[in-house]
Amino acid sequence: MDEHLRLADLPERTQDYLKVLWDIAEHTGGDAVPLGELARRTGQKLPTASEAVKRLAAQRLVYHERYSGVQLTEEGRRLAMGMVRRHRLLETFLVTTLGYTWDEVHEDADQLEHACSDLFVERLDALLGSPARDPHGDPIPDPEGRIEDLGTATLADAPVGATVAIERVRDEDAELLRYLQEHGVRVGESVTVEAVVAGLVRVRVGDAVMPLALDAAREVTVSGM
Repeated sequence: MDEHLRLADLPERTQDYLKVLWDIAEHTGGDAVPLGELARRTGQKLPTASEAVKRLAAQRLVYHERYSGVQLTEEGRRLAMGMVRRHRLLETFLVTTLGYTWDEVHEDADQLEHACSDLFVERLDALLGSPARDPHGDPIPDPEGRIEDLGTATLADAPVGATVAIERVRDEDAELLRYLQEHGVRVGESVTVEAVVAGLVRVRVGDAVMPLALDAAREVTVSGM
């Protein structure tokens, strides 16, 4: 395999698989991703995802042993980080320069990231002032692949009575992002968990209390516990 493999050398679907593998592992704190979860997140049927993983393994971009999940190799991780950098810089550009809201950017960034050259990405980074986070709080890898580790603690993990800081919100669920925005929940905001009842987390934001389903609370990374 060419040790200088570039993102432009890879089909768009391969780029998508690498990015999704990185994203899942980043949020769960694990390296190996269950094949079923990878299929779900890429919108593919399990046999299709399985064949794609076999191709990635043949290119030495992932490791995959039966029943043990899919894991990026060092080369796969390097390329995946390049995709993550593109995506998060594009989301930042769309919000700060083109006036998108944080619930509007994910799909357009998904489309645009495949058309970016390395030069465009670096010029975009310079234009934006080399931001450390995107609008959802996700850390943006630097050109060398270094990235801030935000941990994996979520709002669903916070004990009753804890006041925590919102570090990031996953960007795929536009409805959740709009709901949080309507209730004043933003990256950097501090909130207090008042109760967990019947699958709902009751969160105090300023003077108001916001109910949030546990599954949605797992999409919100927090610190300060």
